[in-house]
Amino acid sequence: MITFRMNGLEVQAEEGSTILETAQFYGLEIPTLCHNDGLTPFGGCRLCVVEIGEGLRSKLVSSCTYPVEPGLVVRTDSARVWKARRMMIELMLAMAPGSKVLQDLASKFGVTEVRFTPRNEECVLCGLCTRICAEQMDAEAIGFQQRGNKRKISTPFDMRSEVCRLCGACMYICPACQLRCQGPQAETALCNGCLTMEPSCLDHYEDLQCWMYDAGRCGTCVQEKKS
Repeated sequence: MITFRMNGLEVQAEEGSTILETAQFYGLEIPTLCHNDGLTPFGGCRLCVVEIGEGLRSKLVSSCTYPVEPGLVVRTDSARVWKARRMMIELMLAMAPGSKVLQDLASKFGVTEVRFTPRNEECVLCGLCTRICAEQMDAEAIGFQQRGNKRKISTPFDMRSEVCRLCGACMYICPACQLRCQGPQAETALCNGCLTMEPSCLDHYEDLQCWMYDAGRCGTCVQEKKS
């Protein structure tokens, strides 16, 4: 067993485990988008980032791909982590504003504006569809093409694939295929219809303080403001 510290607590994990798997075992919630327990880790969306190390040497890593190691120091909900997650949600919303999954994440993390020009590509390049096609359906009918801002997912030579069985697994797992409540013709990039109270403890501490409840419910940060 490997012993390390997570959110100030000493935890243990089996060798070969990732930070995400350990956090889930201990009941700590880390948001994910491109991760699926039945598929190989990808680390593409960067939504599951956590902060490792201390002081000036600390850095952000994707928890779904980073293996635990002895003496590791992990913070899953620091101010730096939340800032990075909000930025990633903004970027993905600019690519696929019609996604209900992303709209729900925006409300959960208090994202109230998108500072990037919407591209409306309806694909966030999470790779879930390519992996489920190859690893679960054993077809490899689709894959990544090109690089940079031209990167996309398609069939070989953009032609109808002869190995595709039209199983629909790619649509089932795609977060961008789940349309937001306002439909595909929404006027704004953000809905915020499910916006919950944004936790204010990050204004007073370096980490979230409400471990026992949903964000903002514990009242610690509210009481701190009044005192």
